[in-house]
Parts: sequence; C-alpha cells; structure tokens
Amino acid sequence: MNQSRVQAITLGAMCFAMFMTNLDDTVINVALPKIQMSLGSGVSGLQWILNAYTLPAASLVLTSGTLGDIYGRKRVFLTGLVIFTIASIICGFAPNLNILIAGRVLQGIGAAALIPISLSILTHTFPEPKEQAKAIGLWSAVSGLALVAGPLVGGLLVDSLGWQSIFFLNVPLGAIAFAISSRVVPVINPKKQSLDLPGLVLSIVFLAALTYTLTESNNGIWQSPLVVWLLTIAGLSFVAFLVVESYSSHPMLPLHLFRNPTFTVVNFVSILLFFTIISLLFIFSLFLQQVQGYSAAAAGVRFLPMNAAFVTASLFSGWIAARLGWRFTMTTGLILASIATLLFTQINADTEYAKILWSLMLSGFGSGLTLPPLTAAALNSAPSSKAGIASALLNMSTRIGGVLGIAIQGTILTQWLTLDLKRSLMSWNLPYNLQERLIADALHGGAKVPSDLPTNISLLAWHQAFGNAFVSGLHAAVLVASVALLVGAILILVFVPSTFNQSSTYKK
Repeated sequence: MNQSRVQAITLGAMCFAMFMTNLDDTVINVALPKIQMSLGSGVSGLQWILNAYTLPAASLVLTSGTLGDIYGRKRVFLTGLVIFTIASIICGFAPNLNILIAGRVLQGIGAAALIPISLSILTHTFPEPKEQAKAIGLWSAVSGLALVAGPLVGGLLVDSLGWQSIFFLNVPLGAIAFAISSRVVPVINPKKQSLDLPGLVLSIVFLAALTYTLTESNNGIWQSPLVVWLLTIAGLSFVAFLVVESYSSHPMLPLHLFRNPTFTVVNFVSILLFFTIISLLFIFSLFLQQVQGYSAAAAGVRFLPMNAAFVTASLFSGWIAARLGWRFTMTTGLILASIATLLFTQINADTEYAKILWSLMLSGFGSGLTLPPLTAAALNSAPSSKAGIASALLNMSTRIGGVLGIAIQGTILTQWLTLDLKRSLMSWNLPYNLQERLIADALHGGAKVPSDLPTNISLLAWHQAFGNAFVSGLHAAVLVASVALLVGAILILVFVPSTFNQSSTYKK
C-alpha cells in the first residue's frame, strides 16, 4: 500500500475515533430525562453519569501520551478503542445507575487514550508541515461535526430505540475503527520513558474528592462531617501533587509552563468557558424536556442552531483574529457569550422557543469565536518542543471545566429548585413528611406526577409549581455562568497579548 493511501486511511480512522468519543460528550445530554425516569435517578445521579466519563478523561489525558511513548502509540490507541467499545456495551445493558456510572468511568478511560494518541499518530503520519496542518484541521472539524450531530442523533435514537441505543451506537463504530486501525496505522517505535505514577494518583484523588463533594452537596453532604474530610483530602492531595511535580524528573504536569502568565490565563479561561458550555447543555436538556415537554428528538433539534453558530464562529474566528487581533477576538467572544447567558434570566417556564433561540445562537457564536484563539494562545505561549503537552493540558482544562460545570451548576439548580418547590408545597399547607416525599419524587422523576400527589392539588398546579421552581434554579445557574465568562473576558484583556510570538511570550 502506497504512502498516500496509508495516510488517507489513517486520517479516516483517527477522525472516526474522534467522532465517536466527541459524540459521546454531547449525545447523552438529551437522553438524561429518560435515563432519570428509567433508573430512578436524582439530579446528582445525572451529574455522575456525565462526570464519571469526564473525570477519568481529564485525569488520564496527560498520562496516556506518556503511555503511548512507553508502550507504543498504536498499541495504546487500540487498547483505548477496545475499552471504550466494551464500556459502551456495559452502559447499554446497565440495569441500574451504579452499573451505568461504572461503564461511563470505563468509557472515560478509553477516551483519555483515544483523543491525545490519535493526534500524535496524525503528526507522525503526516510529517510534512502543510499536509500535517490540513490533516489536523480535518481532525478538528470532526469535533465540531460531532458537537452539532450529538443532540440530534441522541434525540432520534432515544425516542425511537430507547436511551440504551446511544451507547450501542458506539459498538459498530468502535469495531470499524479497530479493524481499520489495526491493519493500516503505522507502528511507532516506543521510547524509553518513565511514568509519573505518584502525580497520576494524586491528581485523580484531588479531582475525585472535589467532584464528589460538589456533586453530592445537593444531598445534604454540607451538613455532614464527610465534607470536611473530602475537602481536606482534596486540598492535601493538590498540594502534594504540586510538590511531586516540582521535584519529579519526569513530571506529568510540567509546572514551568505556567510561569508564562498567558499560558496560565488561557488554561484558566478554558475552564471557565467549558464550565459554561457543558452546564448549559445539561440544564437546557432538562428544561426543554421536563419543563417544556419536548421529546428527546425535538429537544435535540432545538440545540442545532446553537451548535451551528458555534461551528460557524469557529471557522471565521481565525479570519477575524488575523485582522483585529487574537485578544480582541477572544474578549469579544466571551462578552457576547456572557451577555447571551445573562439573557437566559429573562425566560420562564412557558417562554416560547423562538425567544430562547436567539440567546442560544448568540451563546454558541460567542463560545465558537473564543475557542480557536484560546487554542492558538496555549500552543504559541509554550515552546515548540512542548506543543504536545501544551495541547494535552488545554484538553485537560476543558474537561475539568466540564466536570466543575456539571458538579457546581447541577448543585445550584437542585438547591434553588428544592427551595422554590418547598415554598409552593408550604403554601398548600401539606404535612412536612409529604412535602419531603414530593420534593424527592420531583428530583428523581422530573416533571413526572408523583404517585402520592394529594387529590386537592391539580395536575396543572403541580406542573406550574415544578416548572417555576426549575426556572428559579436555571436563573441562578446562568447568572453564575455569565459572571464566569465576564471574568474570563477581563483576564484575557489584561494578561493576553493581541498577537503571539512564541519567542517573546514564553519565559524560560
């Protein structure tokens, strides 16, 4: 087989795997209400379904690159494919929430291997700079395609075949990607390198303890001594991680990169950006289905304008940045997204979709305008020899942002929903124990009418109370997200230069 054919097939296989993993990031959002009703999950359970995937993907993304160097990139990539595909089967057959979450953890482990390793395989397969740029551009475009297709594909599958089908979809995709990759992808000789095992363990402990605390806070964990232990563990493991990485001869996280304020700020702003993007997908998936009564497919269709605006802005952001500067483009995008997110505080339970549409599109456009220059800033503020680790760090930052977005915003939504719903139940003079049961039913069944709803409370009154309570939580969450984006815009304006010159921005 000639070289050009090997390159083309390898590129296709890497894009195939990328599409599969990124589709899994968004396809599940529209399935959450059906999963909640099927498995009897509370909001914190839904948060764990999302974060169980993102946590290992964020924790292991740096280590997977090292494993690829030690054991061979092709071997690690194929192992990631197998893990991801088997995990998808486990998720599809999951009889309860715990098994589903365990399957999602395995999916995250597989995804952590696929995303960075696929990029490193492409850079090796396309050594010529211009061809490499085209290949990486197409590989990146697949991410946008998966983002756009996720809610729609997920909605159609959930409505026609059930929520399990979104996981079974990965089985033929994974099998095809494995068959192609095992035959065509070139073997890259492994290097002699050490694995930073202490850094890996400490980073996982820190992220897991922090995420558990934030996610389970809506179940009353703040009133328990457990929160003190968890936060103590998170704090100590984080400090220990920094110490280990400072003295390690082969650190998982090269801390010297953060001496450059631009690199530090760009990664922090990436956390804020994905804190907002992922939490909005989560909250509005529930809002459209549980409050406004759309089917999963109809909800997925209503995300298309937002995602299309994101992809469109991503395509044009480079052209805008070349003329007006990277700092201007990022700041403008963050401010637009912040304004759009703030406008969501004006909606109520029966607001027509047409009035929400423009804010969704503006939010997607602002985020899409911001992301490409953020990536460029991260790579250009690091030395060229560290481009791979800089890319992996940025990927880790975006996933940490998603984890925090689901954990914090889901908790805010739950707390406000509970308080507002409790006020309605108190106004109906219901006994305290009945109030608690109705609230628990609402948190585990969404808009589903509780079985022990008193006969003197009409179905319309219950739906209005639940809808108004949900919107109260939505308003609080989007206000936090809007402020986060505005903080990001200020940081970019203050610390990031308008254009990037690698030799001038990186400080040794």
